[in-house]
Amino acid sequence: MITNNGWGMAIMRLRRPTDFLILEALDETGRNVATNLESHTGKSRQNINTRLPALADYGLVRKIGPKERSGLYEITPKGQAVLAHRDEYRRVEDFEQLIKNEVTTTS
Repeated sequence: MITNNGWGMAIMRLRRPTDFLILEALDETGRNVATNLESHTGKSRQNINTRLPALADYGLVRKIGPKERSGLYEITPKGQAVLAHRDEYRRVEDFEQLIKNEVTTTS
C-alpha cells in the first residue's frame, strides 16, 4: 500500500535492492519492459511488474506506451537522482527532500 505524504504524492518507500536494480537497468538500457528488466536485474518479472507502478507513483519512472497496456517504462530525472544518491537512502533523515533539492537544482 502506498501512503500519501500530505502533498498529494506517495511517500517513497523503496525496496532494496530491487527498486535500485530496476532504476539502474532503466538508466543503463533506456526504455524497457519487465521481461527485459528481468534479465538485467535477476528479479522475477512478477516482482518487477509489481514494483514498476509503485516507482511510477513516486515519480521515479514513467510509463510511456505506445499503448496503455504496453508496460514500456523509462527512468525520470527524479529516478536518476535517487539512483545517484542510493547510498544515502537509509542514512539521511529526509531522503525525499534530498532528492527534491537535487532535482530542483539540476532542472
